Amino acid sequence: MTMKTAEAAESPAVMQANRRTHERVTATFDVRFQEAQDAARALRAYSLNLSAGGLCLRTRRSYDVGSRVRLQMTVSGEDFDLEGIISWVRDDAEAIGVRFVDVSEVDQARLQRVVTSFKR
Repeated sequence: MTMKTAEAAESPAVMQANRRTHERVTATFDVRFQEAQDAARALRAYSLNLSAGGLCLRTRRSYDVGSRVRLQMTVSGEDFDLEGIISWVRDDAEAIGVRFVDVSEVDQARLQRVVTSFKR
């Protein structure tokens, strides 16, 4: 299994700070990547799980750990337009982890509501 993480080059103290702080739930929905260099072209992926802090996506496109991405998704009737950073890549599973960044308080609360709705 090939796995690349942003933590690989970080100190133990930084690695501990990067541990998951939000509960994740299994959730499958479509996600669109808006490519900065080609705004007219969007790439699709689908989620494997979601938390208020990020998500795991299945995608055939290759991404580099540390890359910034812009995501558009509709989850449980809620539309989101979020920025994230690729936290890890599993080449063999065609999966990536995205950590949300610069999330407004309103969107953070909406994400938490959506995550909670999947637990019912």
